[in-house]
Amino acid sequence: MTLAELARAAEGIWAQWAEAARNLQSLEELEALRVQILGRKGRLTQLFSALRELPPSEKAEAGRILNTLKERIEAALAEKKEALAQRERLERLARERYDLSLPGKWRPLGKLHPLTQVRLEIEEIFLRLGFDVATGPEIETEYYNFEALNIGPDHPARDEWDSFYLGEGVLLRTHTSPVQIRVMKERKPPVRIICPGRCFRRDNPDATHSPVFHQVELLWVEKGLTFAHLKWVIGEFVRAFFGPNYEMRFSADFFPFTEPSAQVHIRKKGTEKWLEIMGAGMVHPRVLEEVGYDPEEVTGFAFGLGIERMAMLRYGIEDIRLFWQNDLRFLSQF
Repeated sequence: MTLAELARAAEGIWAQWAEAARNLQSLEELEALRVQILGRKGRLTQLFSALRELPPSEKAEAGRILNTLKERIEAALAEKKEALAQRERLERLARERYDLSLPGKWRPLGKLHPLTQVRLEIEEIFLRLGFDVATGPEIETEYYNFEALNIGPDHPARDEWDSFYLGEGVLLRTHTSPVQIRVMKERKPPVRIICPGRCFRRDNPDATHSPVFHQVELLWVEKGLTFAHLKWVIGEFVRAFFGPNYEMRFSADFFPFTEPSAQVHIRKKGTEKWLEIMGAGMVHPRVLEEVGYDPEEVTGFAFGLGIERMAMLRYGIEDIRLFWQNDLRFLSQF
């Protein structure tokens, strides 16, 4: 090969590059063209191998021509590579672009259990009336659960609370009244509290009974309190929770820790059916003496209601077991 032939071959390689570069669409095609020209078996590499066939006087000029061509092609390759990479970035951004005008994906949010909703509403009503919220342990002693509430070891009322015993004299509380005893032992009158919490009794589960249930009990101890004050507080609660279209009545009952005792019933105005909602009464003098209060100086009243019972009345639910089945079809309605 002569110097003139090598120069023409170099011009052909540049023409090949220029023609192919105009039609390149991707970085993969660019790399294939680079290998075809500058690879180990590429056309320009073969021309460099032909330098040894030239006379010594022509090798310097031939080397200058080939090195200049290589530099031009490498510079053009880099420029083309940047242009193709930029185009691919823009195309990818166009594919991945978010249309902010489209509606978002709906994701369901959790909510409070209906029993929790009812408990919080009951608490809010009594907080507005000036009562504090008090809590206590779910594992209780017989003293706080029974004896301090005027329910002795042989008292027949204990048969109504078939309890879960954890050991000698220790049980899961059957009501939240022990919280009242604990608070009264720690405070002097006046005492105005509500005691929400979970309770346990060995009831067979059915539509109206559960071995685990929730109560809210109220206690007000102060000088000069009468049954009229009790009726007023319950009346305010019924109006706030059920609305103005309900009326209530009291009927005599018996509880060891209150005297006199009563059951409270409500009904919607214009209907005949009365529904029991709570037990209530004036705090028994023996209970006041047990916590160190003088029943000649102070009086008090208390009542207790079941949260499940209130929720069932509010929402027209007939089976208490629905609250414990964690069925989203049921829970999502509230």
